[in-house]
Amino acid sequence: MNETIQELKDVVIKFAGDSGDGIQLTGTQFTNNTALLGNDISTFPDFPAEIRAPIGTLPGVSGFQLHFSSDAVYTPGDECDVLVAMNAAALKVNLKAIKKGGIIILNTDGFDSKNLRLANYPEGVNPLDDSSLDGYTVHKIDVTKLTREALSEITTLGVKEKDRAKNMFVLGFLYWMYDRSMDNTIQFLQDKFGRKPDVLESNIKALKAGYHYADTTELFTSRYSVPKARVEPGVYRSITGNSAIALGLVMAGQKSKLPVFLGSYPITPASDILHELSKYKNYNVNTFQAEDEI
Repeated sequence: MNETIQELKDVVIKFAGDSGDGIQLTGTQFTNNTALLGNDISTFPDFPAEIRAPIGTLPGVSGFQLHFSSDAVYTPGDECDVLVAMNAAALKVNLKAIKKGGIIILNTDGFDSKNLRLANYPEGVNPLDDSSLDGYTVHKIDVTKLTREALSEITTLGVKEKDRAKNMFVLGFLYWMYDRSMDNTIQFLQDKFGRKPDVLESNIKALKAGYHYADTTELFTSRYSVPKARVEPGVYRSITGNSAIALGLVMAGQKSKLPVFLGSYPITPASDILHELSKYKNYNVNTFQAEDEI
Protein backbone atom coordinates (compact mmCIF):
# COMPACT_ATOMS: atom_id res chain seq x y z
CA MET A 1 0.00 0.00 0.00
CA ASN A 2 1.10 3.58 -0.52
CA GLU A 3 1.81 5.73 2.48
CA THR A 4 3.72 8.91 3.11
CA ILE A 5 6.55 9.15 5.64
CA GLN A 6 6.52 12.60 7.19
CA GLU A 7 9.71 13.86 8.82
CA LEU A 8 9.28 15.37 12.28
CA LYS A 9 11.74 17.21 14.52
CA ASP A 10 10.47 15.76 17.79
CA VAL A 11 7.66 13.62 19.20
CA VAL A 12 6.18 13.02 22.66
CA ILE A 13 4.40 9.68 23.18
CA LYS A 14 2.65 8.42 26.30
CA PHE A 15 1.71 4.79 26.87
CA ALA A 16 -0.96 4.32 29.54
CA GLY A 17 -2.95 1.41 30.97
CA ASP A 18 -3.26 -0.85 33.97
CA SER A 19 -0.20 -1.98 35.92
CA GLY A 20 -0.64 -5.44 34.41
CA ASP A 21 -0.66 -4.16 30.82
CA GLY A 22 3.13 -4.10 30.53
CA ILE A 23 3.23 -0.33 30.04
CA GLN A 24 6.70 0.15 31.55
CA LEU A 25 8.17 -2.64 29.41
CA THR A 26 6.53 -1.22 26.27
CA GLY A 27 7.87 2.25 26.97
CA THR A 28 11.34 0.96 27.76
CA GLN A 29 11.49 -1.05 24.54
CA PHE A 30 10.40 1.92 22.44
CA THR A 31 12.99 4.00 24.28
CA ASN A 32 15.82 1.54 23.61
CA ASN A 33 14.78 1.31 19.96
CA THR A 34 14.80 5.10 19.73
CA ALA A 35 18.21 5.44 21.36
CA LEU A 36 19.71 2.91 18.94
CA LEU A 37 18.38 4.99 16.05
CA GLY A 38 20.37 7.94 17.34
CA ASN A 39 17.63 10.26 18.63
CA ASP A 40 18.13 12.26 21.80
CA ILE A 41 15.58 11.17 24.36
CA SER A 42 14.11 11.77 27.81
CA THR A 43 11.56 9.57 29.58
CA PHE A 44 9.17 9.75 32.51
CA PRO A 45 7.85 6.45 33.92
CA ASP A 46 4.61 7.21 35.78
CA PHE A 47 3.69 4.56 38.37
CA PRO A 48 0.35 4.21 40.20
CA ALA A 49 0.24 6.05 43.51
CA GLU A 50 -1.52 3.17 45.26
CA ILE A 51 -0.18 -0.29 45.99
CA ARG A 52 -2.18 -2.76 43.88
CA ALA A 53 -4.97 -0.35 43.07
CA PRO A 54 -8.04 -2.12 41.66
CA ILE A 55 -7.74 -2.99 37.96
CA GLY A 56 -9.45 -0.46 35.71
CA THR A 57 -9.58 2.35 38.26
CA LEU A 58 -8.10 5.83 37.99
CA PRO A 59 -5.51 5.31 40.80
CA GLY A 60 -4.32 2.12 39.06
CA VAL A 61 -3.23 3.79 35.82
CA SER A 62 0.42 3.21 34.89
CA GLY A 63 2.11 5.46 32.33
CA PHE A 64 5.35 5.86 30.43
CA GLN A 65 6.07 9.11 28.58
CA LEU A 66 8.99 9.62 26.21
CA HIS A 67 10.20 12.61 24.25
CA PHE A 68 12.56 11.96 21.34
CA SER A 69 14.04 14.40 18.89
CA SER A 70 16.62 15.19 16.23
CA ASP A 71 17.67 18.06 18.52
CA ALA A 72 18.77 18.17 22.17
CA VAL A 73 16.11 16.96 24.63
CA TYR A 74 16.01 18.24 28.21
CA THR A 75 12.54 17.20 29.46
CA PRO A 76 10.04 14.36 28.87
CA GLY A 77 7.72 16.95 27.30
CA ASP A 78 4.76 18.96 28.57
CA GLU A 79 2.11 17.83 26.07
CA CYS A 80 1.84 14.54 24.18
CA ASP A 81 1.62 14.19 20.42
CA VAL A 82 0.44 10.59 20.81
CA LEU A 83 -1.48 8.87 23.61
CA VAL A 84 -1.90 5.10 23.74
CA ALA A 85 -4.73 4.29 26.17
CA MET A 86 -5.37 0.64 26.97
CA ASN A 87 -8.57 1.33 28.92
CA ALA A 88 -11.07 4.03 29.87
CA ALA A 89 -9.22 5.03 33.05
CA ALA A 90 -5.98 5.55 31.11
CA LEU A 91 -7.77 7.89 28.70
CA LYS A 92 -9.52 9.83 31.44
CA VAL A 93 -6.34 10.38 33.45
CA ASN A 94 -4.22 11.47 30.47
CA LEU A 95 -6.57 13.22 28.05
CA LYS A 96 -5.68 16.60 29.51
CA ALA A 97 -2.02 16.04 28.59
CA ILE A 98 -2.44 15.51 24.83
CA LYS A 99 -2.21 18.31 22.28
CA LYS A 100 -5.30 19.26 20.34
CA GLY A 101 -5.02 17.53 17.00
CA GLY A 102 -2.87 14.82 18.55
CA ILE A 103 -3.16 11.10 17.89
CA ILE A 104 -5.05 8.86 20.34
CA ILE A 105 -4.80 5.07 20.01
CA LEU A 106 -7.49 3.28 22.01
CA ASN A 107 -7.91 -0.37 22.92
CA THR A 108 -11.68 -0.64 22.48
CA ASP A 109 -11.84 -3.72 24.72
CA GLY A 110 -10.95 -1.43 27.63
CA PHE A 111 -14.10 0.67 27.12
CA ASP A 112 -16.82 -1.82 27.99
CA SER A 113 -19.46 -1.02 30.62
CA LYS A 114 -17.35 -2.39 33.47
CA ASN A 115 -14.26 -0.35 32.56
CA LEU A 116 -16.33 2.79 32.06
CA ARG A 117 -17.91 2.33 35.50
CA LEU A 118 -14.52 1.74 37.17
CA ALA A 119 -13.18 4.89 35.49
CA ASN A 120 -16.09 6.90 36.95
CA TYR A 121 -17.70 7.82 33.66
CA PRO A 122 -21.39 8.76 34.11
CA GLU A 123 -23.97 6.09 33.24
CA GLY A 124 -24.49 5.90 29.48
CA VAL A 125 -21.37 7.96 28.63
CA ASN A 126 -18.68 6.41 26.44
CA PRO A 127 -15.89 8.59 24.99
CA LEU A 128 -15.69 6.24 22.01
CA ASP A 129 -19.18 7.33 20.95
CA ASP A 130 -19.64 10.94 22.07
CA SER A 131 -17.97 14.16 20.90
CA SER A 132 -15.38 14.39 23.70
CA LEU A 133 -12.57 13.29 21.36
CA ASP A 134 -13.45 15.66 18.53
CA GLY A 135 -10.35 17.53 17.40
CA TYR A 136 -8.08 14.52 17.84
CA THR A 137 -7.04 11.83 15.37
CA VAL A 138 -8.49 8.74 17.02
CA HIS A 139 -7.58 5.15 16.12
CA LYS A 140 -9.99 2.66 17.72
CA ILE A 141 -8.40 -0.79 17.75
CA ASP A 142 -9.60 -3.91 19.55
CA VAL A 143 -6.07 -4.78 20.65
CA THR A 144 -7.21 -7.59 22.94
CA LYS A 145 -9.23 -9.36 20.25
CA LEU A 146 -6.56 -8.96 17.57
CA THR A 147 -3.87 -10.26 19.92
CA ARG A 148 -5.92 -13.34 20.76
CA GLU A 149 -6.52 -13.99 17.06
CA ALA A 150 -2.81 -13.67 16.29
CA LEU A 151 -2.03 -16.21 19.03
CA SER A 152 -4.91 -18.61 18.35
CA GLU A 153 -2.57 -21.40 17.20
CA ILE A 154 -0.59 -21.37 20.47
CA THR A 155 -2.51 -23.98 22.47
CA THR A 156 -0.14 -24.15 25.44
CA LEU A 157 -1.19 -20.73 26.75
CA GLY A 158 -4.52 -19.72 28.25
CA VAL A 159 -6.41 -16.52 27.47
CA LYS A 160 -4.88 -14.60 30.38
CA GLU A 161 -1.35 -15.52 29.29
CA LYS A 162 -2.10 -14.51 25.70
CA ASP A 163 -3.58 -11.20 26.82
CA ARG A 164 -0.27 -10.32 28.45
CA ALA A 165 1.19 -9.98 24.96
CA LYS A 166 -1.17 -7.21 23.88
CA ASN A 167 1.42 -4.61 24.83
CA MET A 168 3.65 -6.12 22.13
CA PHE A 169 0.83 -5.70 19.59
CA VAL A 170 0.71 -1.99 20.46
CA LEU A 171 4.49 -1.73 20.27
CA GLY A 172 4.51 -3.30 16.80
CA PHE A 173 1.84 -0.83 15.68
CA LEU A 174 3.96 2.09 16.90
CA TYR A 175 7.08 0.68 15.24
CA TRP A 176 5.24 0.76 11.91
CA MET A 177 3.91 4.26 12.54
CA TYR A 178 7.41 5.61 13.23
CA ASP A 179 9.17 3.56 10.54
CA ARG A 180 11.12 1.34 12.94
CA SER A 181 12.70 -2.10 12.80
CA MET A 182 11.48 -4.75 15.24
CA ASP A 183 14.85 -6.53 15.34
CA ASN A 184 16.24 -5.21 18.61
CA THR A 185 12.98 -5.94 20.47
CA ILE A 186 12.88 -9.47 19.04
CA GLN A 187 16.43 -9.96 20.32
CA PHE A 188 15.38 -8.63 23.74
CA LEU A 189 12.46 -11.07 23.84
CA GLN A 190 14.72 -13.97 22.87
CA ASP A 191 17.10 -13.08 25.70
CA LYS A 192 14.28 -12.62 28.22
CA PHE A 193 12.06 -15.59 27.33
CA GLY A 194 14.52 -17.97 25.69
CA ARG A 195 13.69 -20.67 28.24
CA LYS A 196 9.94 -20.23 27.81
CA PRO A 197 9.36 -20.97 24.12
CA ASP A 198 5.58 -20.54 24.22
CA VAL A 199 5.83 -17.13 25.93
CA LEU A 200 8.59 -16.10 23.52
CA GLU A 201 6.50 -17.13 20.52
CA SER A 202 3.43 -15.30 21.79
CA ASN A 203 5.30 -12.02 22.30
CA ILE A 204 7.07 -12.11 18.94
CA LYS A 205 3.86 -13.07 17.12
CA ALA A 206 1.94 -10.26 18.82
CA LEU A 207 4.69 -7.74 17.99
CA LYS A 208 4.66 -8.71 14.32
CA ALA A 209 0.86 -8.83 14.24
CA GLY A 210 0.64 -5.22 15.44
CA TYR A 211 3.17 -4.11 12.83
CA HIS A 212 1.47 -5.93 9.95
CA TYR A 213 -2.00 -4.85 11.08
CA ALA A 214 -0.95 -1.21 10.72
CA ASP A 215 0.78 -1.98 7.43
CA THR A 216 -2.17 -3.72 5.81
CA THR A 217 -5.13 -1.75 7.17
CA GLU A 218 -6.09 1.03 4.78
CA LEU A 219 -7.11 3.36 7.62
CA PHE A 220 -3.46 4.00 8.47
CA THR A 221 -1.73 5.81 5.62
CA SER A 222 0.59 8.22 7.41
CA ARG A 223 3.94 7.31 8.89
CA TYR A 224 6.55 9.45 10.61
CA SER A 225 10.30 9.53 11.10
CA VAL A 226 12.60 11.58 13.30
CA PRO A 227 16.19 12.03 12.01
CA LYS A 228 19.20 11.25 14.16
CA ALA A 229 20.28 13.88 16.63
CA ARG A 230 23.60 15.63 16.11
CA VAL A 231 25.65 14.80 19.18
CA GLU A 232 29.33 15.07 19.97
CA PRO A 233 31.27 11.83 19.44
CA GLY A 234 31.89 9.92 22.67
CA VAL A 235 30.64 7.24 25.01
CA TYR A 236 27.04 7.69 26.21
CA ARG A 237 24.95 5.85 28.77
CA SER A 238 21.29 5.47 29.58
CA ILE A 239 20.51 6.64 33.09
CA THR A 240 17.35 6.92 35.17
CA GLY A 241 16.55 9.56 37.77
CA ASN A 242 16.88 6.95 40.53
CA SER A 243 20.35 5.94 39.33
CA ALA A 244 21.35 9.59 39.14
CA ILE A 245 20.18 10.14 42.75
CA ALA A 246 22.23 7.14 43.90
CA LEU A 247 25.35 8.33 42.10
CA GLY A 248 24.83 11.82 43.51
CA LEU A 249 24.66 10.42 47.06
CA VAL A 250 27.85 8.43 46.51
CA MET A 251 29.64 11.51 45.17
CA ALA A 252 28.35 13.65 48.07
CA GLY A 253 29.78 11.11 50.52
CA GLN A 254 33.12 11.10 48.74
CA LYS A 255 33.40 14.89 48.60
CA SER A 256 32.34 15.38 52.22
CA LYS A 257 34.43 12.42 53.38
CA LEU A 258 31.37 11.08 55.24
CA PRO A 259 29.83 7.58 55.15
CA VAL A 260 26.53 7.15 53.29
CA PHE A 261 23.72 5.11 54.85
CA LEU A 262 20.31 4.29 53.37
CA GLY A 263 17.68 2.31 55.26
CA SER A 264 14.77 1.60 52.96
CA TYR A 265 11.78 -0.63 52.34
CA PRO A 266 11.63 -1.74 48.67
CA ILE A 267 8.69 -0.21 46.80
CA THR A 268 8.24 0.84 43.20
CA PRO A 269 9.55 3.17 41.90
CA ALA A 270 12.08 3.97 44.66
CA SER A 271 13.59 0.47 45.00
CA ASP A 272 16.19 1.21 42.33
CA ILE A 273 17.89 3.75 44.63
CA LEU A 274 18.45 1.03 47.23
CA HIS A 275 19.57 -1.47 44.58
CA GLU A 276 22.00 1.01 43.00
CA LEU A 277 23.54 2.17 46.27
CA SER A 278 24.12 -1.43 47.39
CA LYS A 279 26.68 -1.74 44.57
CA TYR A 280 28.96 0.91 46.10
CA LYS A 281 30.13 -0.71 49.33
CA ASN A 282 33.73 0.06 48.36
CA TYR A 283 32.88 3.78 48.59
CA ASN A 284 31.85 3.63 52.26
CA VAL A 285 28.18 3.18 51.38
CA ASN A 286 25.98 1.05 53.62
CA THR A 287 22.45 -0.04 52.82
CA PHE A 288 19.80 -1.70 54.95
CA GLN A 289 16.70 -3.34 53.48
CA ALA A 290 13.96 -3.12 56.09
CA GLU A 291 11.30 -5.83 56.50
CA ASP A 292 8.37 -3.41 56.27
CA GLU A 293 7.39 0.25 56.25
CA ILE A 294 7.63 0.49 60.06
